[in-house]
Amino acid sequence: MATESEEAALTRHVAERLLKAHPRVDPGLVRKAVRTAYEEFKYARAPTYLPILMERRADDLLPYDEPTDR
Repeated sequence: MATESEEAALTRHVAERLLKAHPRVDPGLVRKAVRTAYEEFKYARAPTYLPILMERRADDLLPYDEPTDR
């Protein structure tokens, strides 16, 4: 499991990526989705993939008002 500073850096990085991908979504909602994703995966056996898993899960939790280019 990550230390508190690693956790903060990781969630901030994932949130920044999602905010760029979804500029019309409320930033608070993005941060909440990232936090939820982190809580779901923080005990994953493969911590190397944690950012990818978190981003995909948080992305799934966000509302879509238009298709993205992903």
